Amino acid sequence: MSVKLFTKALLARTGTALSVAGIVGLALAPVAAPAQTVAVPTADNPFGLPSDVTLFAKSDPNQRTAKAIVNGFVITGTQIDQRVALVTSASEADIAPDEMLRLRVQVLRNLIDETLKIQAAAADKLEVKPEEVEQTYQQLAAKNFAGDTKKMDAYLASIGSSAESLKRQIEGEIAWENLLRRNIMPFVNVSADEVNDALKRMTEAKGTDEYRLGEIFLSATSENRAEVLKNAQEIVQQLQQGGSFVAYARQYSEASTAVVGGELGWVRLGQLPPQLAAAARSMTPKQMQGPIEIPGGFSILYLIEKRQVLMPSLEDAVLSLKQISIAFPPGTTQQQAEAKVEAFGAFIDSLKGCGDVDAGAAKIGADVVSNEQIKAGNLPAQLRDILLQLQIGQATPPFGGLQEGVRVLMLCGRDDPKDAGAPTFAAVMDQIEQDRVNKRAQRLLRDLRNDAYIEYN
Repeated sequence: MSVKLFTKALLARTGTALSVAGIVGLALAPVAAPAQTVAVPTADNPFGLPSDVTLFAKSDPNQRTAKAIVNGFVITGTQIDQRVALVTSASEADIAPDEMLRLRVQVLRNLIDETLKIQAAAADKLEVKPEEVEQTYQQLAAKNFAGDTKKMDAYLASIGSSAESLKRQIEGEIAWENLLRRNIMPFVNVSADEVNDALKRMTEAKGTDEYRLGEIFLSATSENRAEVLKNAQEIVQQLQQGGSFVAYARQYSEASTAVVGGELGWVRLGQLPPQLAAAARSMTPKQMQGPIEIPGGFSILYLIEKRQVLMPSLEDAVLSLKQISIAFPPGTTQQQAEAKVEAFGAFIDSLKGCGDVDAGAAKIGADVVSNEQIKAGNLPAQLRDILLQLQIGQATPPFGGLQEGVRVLMLCGRDDPKDAGAPTFAAVMDQIEQDRVNKRAQRLLRDLRNDAYIEYN
């Protein structure tokens, strides 16, 4: 987690309530209303709610003071302000008032969940020690501020947040990990037969596609489906404008993978719900899709990278390259530049291989830079895809511009990675265990919410 990664996210929650005054007024002054059909409870409508609900009083829960008491613990408006500041600190655009209101409601919801986790850990005598929180805080400072916690304190204060707010979030994450380690992980059992079956399926699936995915999951019911969908659409919009997927997942995903930025690891389509599998199949690396409706809520998917099962990744190939470039003196006109680029292209076409480059480049005033240890995955995607299709001695098309000059990359050698081989028994067991822990963790948090006494004011 990085302090810089806390970016704007927009989530909303609305509701309705009947006021006593409204009911009394109705009794005193009856008003004719159209007959309302009585709905029968179904799987999609378990409460039997009619489609034409008539409210007896105006109710807007967003107008109340944004604070709550969770099992006796007070969440103050200041705490909400400081956590909102963490979320919006990297936002470059102004946040509209209605969007800010929705954000504050979602932040309050997050703080309630965070409090429930901390309280549950304390009830199980798993309190997070201050030194644990401080250690993680110092690690963040080391990553973002060269280890200077005072600079990080000052940064947090400058954006309207505080060290205490960030430490509270850290405490919540550690408390949840402690709870899962005590109450869930010991009871998740994976047999050797299950692991061996999984390994067998991997061997049979060798060469098929495998996906490294990130996910933001928002739970939904038939009652709040429309609201959650709108929230998910708001998140997608912010991510498309440059928001950090990892930061949003850490802050708002309701899956237990939120603590690792939403990353699911390497999965095959058969391991995903059909709706997510269909989306992943059509995605390309660095692409996002969603919101996608699945049983229990909505998911936003991000494809980090893609490979083939038990096959080496071409991104791990080590390339030997020569960069050949020409520059344009100040004052060069577009016509002069075009003529020089045309001559440069003819020179590249005349090369018989990497052995011709140095001598030929000197004749036309081109510069040559060699590098024999470039990992394909470290190159820009467009160039990487071109280079991986080239034969030794071939070059990319010219690229660049008048300011930075024009260049080509010539492939002079390539060492492909060895066969990836099957994952270890331990790695497969760990993945199966993690999947089961994630599902039980979602149920545990839902139970904590259901059992909580929460007072809003």
